[in-house]
Amino acid sequence: MEQLERILHVDDDEDICALTKMALELIGHYKVDQFMSGEAALAAVDRLDVQLFLFDYMIPGMSGVQLWRELRQRPQFEHVPVIFMTAKSEQTFGQSLIDEGALAVIVKPFEITELCGRIEAAWASRQAG
Repeated sequence: MEQLERILHVDDDEDICALTKMALELIGHYKVDQFMSGEAALAAVDRLDVQLFLFDYMIPGMSGVQLWRELRQRPQFEHVPVIFMTAKSEQTFGQSLIDEGALAVIVKPFEITELCGRIEAAWASRQAG
């Protein structure tokens, strides 16, 4: 099973970015590249080695889904899985993202100490399926 090491995170909330990066790097020992907009991520992603996308659903300029769709058009990223973070807690909303191909949906607010475990569980389920 391929071990998860590199995550691209996009969120426009500075506090969420700081907490997420701290948790992913200190608890999960991941290498994390972070951007606060889809446009910034698109401008930099080709020089990054990414295994997993972690996108806020609502980011300025384009949604996390729009960013994911754009990235899937690039051959090197077409099979990179995505996990969405969102404040929308309706189960049908999260399920629609899963149906579109998202690996998981994490509803905000989330327990920062549980973030790595949730990501690891989603990653393992991808590997098993």
